[in-house]
Amino acid sequence: MFRELLAREFAPYGTLHEDQLGKLESHYHLLMRWNQRINLTRINDLEEIIHMHYCESLFLAEKLPPGPLKIADIGSGAGFPGIPVAIARPELSVDLIEAHQRKAVFLRESSRELRNVRVIPQRGEDLTSRYEWVISRGVRPVDVVKLGIAADFALLVGEDEASIFSGDRLRLPWGGRRFLVKFHVEHQAEHAIR
Repeated sequence: MFRELLAREFAPYGTLHEDQLGKLESHYHLLMRWNQRINLTRINDLEEIIHMHYCESLFLAEKLPPGPLKIADIGSGAGFPGIPVAIARPELSVDLIEAHQRKAVFLRESSRELRNVRVIPQRGEDLTSRYEWVISRGVRPVDVVKLGIAADFALLVGEDEASIFSGDRLRLPWGGRRFLVKFHVEHQAEHAIR
């Protein structure tokens, strides 16, 4: 059911191969099992999970530039958007940044088969690495930008948050009040914010 629904819902925006669908479905089943023990997502409805978590993340993956980029997913939580991005774009190197230790354990378990994923169990403020792109959906966008670890950002945000950023704002097809914002910061984080 998961596989068919995800493939159908995402079809207008990109094609998912059987191997990708299998990896995404495995992540989903692991997420549902772990969610009984630790709070990874409040959403329980399959269609809503597919729209809010998987389709949004895959949409973001489609909008990143081509090539082998180094990506940081700040506040990865249950692995969104980082894990679907890594599955959709195996040429990317994706670091899942998660300070909550139990969530970091889940991320390690759920990304075990993904060679292009690394879990970093620490706060974003403590990062010393530089990245080509930062992605996020679970952390306040202003806090993500202020980390200063990249110049390019692709963030999944609500309508109110989208209005404070200059750059590309793409309304997400699922839910109506959610956006993907993409922008570049030259030297200081404040330049991206109006």
